[in-house]
Amino acid sequence: MPDSNNSTMKQPNKVILSIIIVSYNTKKLLEECIESIIQNSKTQTSSASYEIIVVDNNSQDDSVKMLKNLKLKLIVNKDNVGFAKANNQGIKIAKGKYLLLLNSDTKIIEKDFFEKILKFLDSHLKVGILGPQLLWEDGKIQASGGYFPNLGRIFFWAFFLDDLPILGNIIHSYHPHTPSFYWKNKYYQNYHQQDWITGACLFIRKEIIDKIGVLDENFFLYVEELEFCYRAKKAGFEVIYYPKAKIIHLGGKSGTSLGATIGEFQGLKYFYKKHKPKWQLPILKFLLKIAAFWRFLFFDRKIYRQVLAKI
Repeated sequence: MPDSNNSTMKQPNKVILSIIIVSYNTKKLLEECIESIIQNSKTQTSSASYEIIVVDNNSQDDSVKMLKNLKLKLIVNKDNVGFAKANNQGIKIAKGKYLLLLNSDTKIIEKDFFEKILKFLDSHLKVGILGPQLLWEDGKIQASGGYFPNLGRIFFWAFFLDDLPILGNIIHSYHPHTPSFYWKNKYYQNYHQQDWITGACLFIRKEIIDKIGVLDENFFLYVEELEFCYRAKKAGFEVIYYPKAKIIHLGGKSGTSLGATIGEFQGLKYFYKKHKPKWQLPILKFLLKIAAFWRFLFFDRKIYRQVLAKI
């Protein structure tokens, strides 16, 4: 059982936004992330109030000691229970009309970041999930989500065909990792509906939880936000990419490349078991083996040798 909070902030009468951060051995980054939230909130001209909820997944770097000195809600897990389950712990105690799932390796850089997004959500009631524009530390645009992984998109992704400028524009990438081509940079500069948004910074209308439930805890790390967006869209909610609000995301600071890659491949298999016809799963596994093999040849052999053994 998790240990619940110690240091509780004085809550406003009405919480508009609940900010949920899952922490795992990122003490310095987490401290900077929380400080950026606090500094941003001081500049808000609206009456919106917020709460910060941190769920620590058994960090060994004194994160908890630091957090106990801050005015927030804190849940301390005795084990690393994964991203989905930890976020769900935060969701279950959240008071806000809106939820923000926020990675600890993010920093808010705009004075009106929250205000822009909350005003947009208040005036667009069909929008259930929203993601801002993610930036690398050098200011370059970062890929943020994509389209649902049907077999055709997985095929193009496996052979890197979705990275081709013209073809990629037609087929809509499942997972555009590198927005280096012109069409992808243009894509991430413009407001649009999207199938799924990365969980690094994900705004959720609370009523979605009431309608479709929380994150699926069968995902330990990766693909859980894709599956959540899939259920939300099936329930009639819109998923929006909103580049007018920007945030820095350092990326990959609380995990490993091997863990991320295996998590994605395993997550895709579970997504197909849950949502797709049975005949598609063997085809998916075959395509994932192809994807891993090509990446074994051209990228990290150590990582993809282990991925191939686990598919």
